[in-house]
Amino acid sequence: MREAVIVEAVRTPMGKRNGQLRDLHPVLLGSLLLQGLLGRAELEPAAVDDVIFGCVTQTGEQGLNVGRNAWLTAGFPVETPATTVDRQCGSSQQAIHFAASLVQSGAAEVVVAGGVESMTRVPMGSNVTQGPGMPYPPELLERYDLVPQGLSAELMARKYGISREAMDEFSVQSHRRAAAATREGRLASQILPVETPENGHSRAVTVDEGIRPGASYEAVAALRPAFSPDHSITAGNSSQITDGAAAVLVTSPEKAKELGLKPRARIAAHRVVGCDPVLMLEGPIPGTAAVLKAAGLALADIDLFEINEAFASVVLAWAQETGAPLKKTNVNGGAIALGHPLGASGARLMCHLLYELEAREQRYGLQAMCCGGGLGTATIIERLP
Repeated sequence: MREAVIVEAVRTPMGKRNGQLRDLHPVLLGSLLLQGLLGRAELEPAAVDDVIFGCVTQTGEQGLNVGRNAWLTAGFPVETPATTVDRQCGSSQQAIHFAASLVQSGAAEVVVAGGVESMTRVPMGSNVTQGPGMPYPPELLERYDLVPQGLSAELMARKYGISREAMDEFSVQSHRRAAAATREGRLASQILPVETPENGHSRAVTVDEGIRPGASYEAVAALRPAFSPDHSITAGNSSQITDGAAAVLVTSPEKAKELGLKPRARIAAHRVVGCDPVLMLEGPIPGTAAVLKAAGLALADIDLFEINEAFASVVLAWAQETGAPLKKTNVNGGAIALGHPLGASGARLMCHLLYELEAREQRYGLQAMCCGGGLGTATIIERLP
């Protein structure tokens, strides 16, 4: 089987709800990302064989194959196909898995994998409430006492003995790490500046909007529980509602050489696992074990980890169960500080992983995400010299 390599990766700034990206149609945001990705690679769009985009709330402005619409809006060739996938929060990570599989199997040579989500313009859950019924029929609810993710995060905290104090401290650390990375310019190279309209003019958005440089434990600890008075999950130890897009360019080493592209990382292994759909956020734990086995590696071989901070309890439980060191995890902050634009987060995490491995000249990185419905997506990449 052929190898699949990443030759380029880019993301937009992450915009907070009703923030700087609020006036950009998600299709336009996706098209700007695609133009930036291929522009950085200096690759003609006609060389792309397929486009795979992740998006969770596929309705309204994000309906009818947002990935295809973004490609066409960018002015790229109509002959290049595109599709949109929904693996819940792991959607754009799944897009990367699909891209790698296409290249590895020889079904495609060059694939764009990414995602977009405008949670301001297409609110989370808006595709659920349109009727005539709900996604969970009585027959499914008879099997599982399904709960919203916020309640599942509380169940995670209770099962693994994660305290409110530990979650709040972790959340403050996420903001401080992201603020330091921004201040020191360590995120700038992966961010595509986005022009947004303002008072008849335009301005360039260049940094992530949700980071709170002055985050303090006292402020986070003072927040009220978000879902139930006796719970420990708050807005402060949960991911932010966010607008954003991210993508990577995947090909084979041979095709990269032919096109004059430099392979930056090899996709060493990728796996998706299922887990309890009630305690749905455990996915990264078995996902990590599965992808390490597939790559023939041990936890100690991994230099950096990116574990999506859907909730602080997810990452803390994962670290507790796997033994992975938090000092190597989300070193430039995570979704609690940067935000979680559902369908784009997987590719955003991949950008962070790739660029930081390069900055540190380290070898292996592991990315994992929890997903609604009880799923875990996991990927290992190897930086190439």
